[in-house]
Amino acid sequence: MRKLYSFMLGLTTICLLLFATAFVMKKEDGGAGDKLVIYNWGDYIDPDLLEKFTTETGIKVQYETFDSNEAMYTKLKQGGTTYDILVPSDYMIDKMIKEQLLVKLDKSRLTGLSNISPQFLGKSFDPNNDYSIPYFWGTVGIVYNEKMIDKAPAHWSDLWNEAYRNQILLVDGAREVMGFGLNSLGYSLNSIEMDQLKAAEQQLTQLTPNVKAIVGDELKKYMIQGDAAIGVTFSGEASEMLSENPDLRYVVPSEGSNLWFDNIVIPRTVKHEKEAYAFINFMLRPENAAQNAEYIGYATPNSKAKELLPEEITSDLAFYPSQETMENLEVYNNLGQYWLGIYNDLYLQVKMYRK
Repeated sequence: MRKLYSFMLGLTTICLLLFATAFVMKKEDGGAGDKLVIYNWGDYIDPDLLEKFTTETGIKVQYETFDSNEAMYTKLKQGGTTYDILVPSDYMIDKMIKEQLLVKLDKSRLTGLSNISPQFLGKSFDPNNDYSIPYFWGTVGIVYNEKMIDKAPAHWSDLWNEAYRNQILLVDGAREVMGFGLNSLGYSLNSIEMDQLKAAEQQLTQLTPNVKAIVGDELKKYMIQGDAAIGVTFSGEASEMLSENPDLRYVVPSEGSNLWFDNIVIPRTVKHEKEAYAFINFMLRPENAAQNAEYIGYATPNSKAKELLPEEITSDLAFYPSQETMENLEVYNNLGQYWLGIYNDLYLQVKMYRK
């Protein structure tokens, strides 16, 4: 009996030691319930907000970054990740919903969703916002150096002006370039009419004498340095350019362009769901959304936050376009693999023609 008592006492001691070790390790790690893993674009949130979130909630944030929707998607698809929050773009959200990579939101756990302007909800990539909350939005437009040209471009058709020969930089993207080619002819940038797509390709080949280069991220640097007079780019990128070079201006053609969104979603890899909802609600608060918008320089979909921003920002029609212009903007639809292949093939023809 004494041996049995000694054995039970020893077993109890071991269990207590294991429990104590696990408790200490959990405490040092912040605890399973005190952590949040965010996967976002680089420099796409004010770091002060992450510190504020941790101070208010006690939740430690592990912040990781990606440089493209495709890179983010591939990493998530491969598995082995434990992300709680992602910030993908519109077309990728549609793809991820169809592949069941996202968790449907429990809207009863959301506070502040009513702060999002109705015009930014119910888009084609997530019609009922069952999976996504708007984070930032913007456009594709024309950035130009007013000191390097005599007449400023206001419409897509202006880019074909012979005075702009070898003066235009294009962002390297099939949907972006084919999109403004389609818009310049009065067509939808989501067209799946072959005759319209071929017409856009032919229109773009006629633009090539004016195209200095088709580039990626370097476009921002080249425009800031004054290496080209005109660029076709995203509004967020343009905002950074304008802050670095006072001679630059940005315009959204009123006849039509792309309206893009980056949204907050919860992936199926979520391990800290309660903390994920806490973060979403934190970012929906007007004062936090406004602070983030001022830091990033992109347009906020949070109408209450917009009211807190300086008038010089919200009155800038380049980044907060008029309602008339907004009505002509389109979100990129997920056209499916077949039509995306067509867009890519026609875009490649334009690039090859230029050479």
